Amino acid sequence: MLGNSYEGQVCSAARSLEVVGERWSLLIIRDALFGGVTRFSDFLRRLGLARNILAARLDGFVEAGIMERFSLEGSAYQEYRLTEKGRDLGPVIIALTDWGDRWAAPNGRPIIYRHVDCGGEVEQQLVCSHCRIVIEQDQVGIELGPGMTGAA
Repeated sequence: MLGNSYEGQVCSAARSLEVVGERWSLLIIRDALFGGVTRFSDFLRRLGLARNILAARLDGFVEAGIMERFSLEGSAYQEYRLTEKGRDLGPVIIALTDWGDRWAAPNGRPIIYRHVDCGGEVEQQLVCSHCRIVIEQDQVGIELGPGMTGAA
């Protein structure tokens, strides 16, 4: 979707951007995930993007396994529902929102993600999978994983 290939990079972040890195992509997924939007016309109305761009993004999500297309019984309309792969983008959207709230929201946070059960604010943290301690970004290092092929 980016119009640029990252074939030379062995990087999961770059590969992810190939699928969801276009300007409207995460906004469509945000509205599906947190706004309950499933119909083409509702995405169009809420986001205000061109029909052809929305159609291309939704088709791309279906092809990538991020969404599934369902025909509505007795209707010519279709719904687009997130798959597990698509729902797994929720933390990405929350992280981008947190960043935007800090650096791109001059009038304050436009929305707040809350825990449905207790009403507490949702926050993201880096947690060590071994010791379960919350860590800061400067405490994160990297090592080569099994998917690293020799290209850097």
